[in-house]
Amino acid sequence: MMVNPDGKVFVGKRIDTKEGDWWQMPQGGVDPGEDLADAALRELAEETGVSAESVSLIGRLDEPMRYDLPEELIGKLWGGQYRGQEQVWFLARFNGAEEELDLDLHSEPEFSEYRWVDPEDLPDLIVPFKKRVYRAVVEGFRALV
Repeated sequence: MMVNPDGKVFVGKRIDTKEGDWWQMPQGGVDPGEDLADAALRELAEETGVSAESVSLIGRLDEPMRYDLPEELIGKLWGGQYRGQEQVWFLARFNGAEEELDLDLHSEPEFSEYRWVDPEDLPDLIVPFKKRVYRAVVEGFRALV
């Protein structure tokens, strides 16, 4: 979760979503042997263009968040290899300039556009099967946002 100095959260509209108007926070995988905080900063840079110098990690949820894919998506996403995800959530404060955001920086962009939203609006923007996770993330970081 990346928040700006006004307490708004970055969300991006996924390029690969064919149905619905779904927005999500940056997320990504961890390379073998990679530190989780380093992975969070790397993924944030790849998906938003924001450098590690422009953010401060100010929180981490105590427990990983897990979700399962709905039955109709199992075998269709992620090359059919996974049934869900386990995610470790960090909170990053963005201290850079808005011009630094560059969704096309990575060779395979994930988002077509972005916006800053109130944390309470996040569960209404994400695909339905991730709403529980987003509610927990908002609650877990509420005091720090």
